[in-house]
Amino acid sequence: MIRGVNHITLVVADLERALGFYQGKLGLTLRALGPNSAYLEGGNLWLCLELGQPDRRADDSHIALSCSAKDYATLCARLEDAPQWKSNRSEGASRYVCDPDGHKLELHLGTLQSRLAHYRANPDAGMTVL
Repeated sequence: MIRGVNHITLVVADLERALGFYQGKLGLTLRALGPNSAYLEGGNLWLCLELGQPDRRADDSHIALSCSAKDYATLCARLEDAPQWKSNRSEGASRYVCDPDGHKLELHLGTLQSRLAHYRANPDAGMTVL
């Protein structure tokens, strides 16, 4: 049985630039650094950055990151210059940005419970909550 996300690995073209984004803008903590990879931590998130050639996708695939309501505005301000790939249409505050290699991220304040409550309260949205 799956119990949650173990870790996320992202291929990045420039490790130093990626660290500037994930450490400097998102506030993750660097835990290990090698010549071709880095390990960062943010709350329960374990993120590996691996040097290589990223390949952008045109679909809605992305990684959603949680933060506190208190930190949301600060993080959004730090991400003001990051390219946005989508506008928020879901419940809860979200900011959709790309990292320097085009990986799609979502900074989101909601939870699965708040999303399910939204669909229960809005049955016309076409989602069946089980």
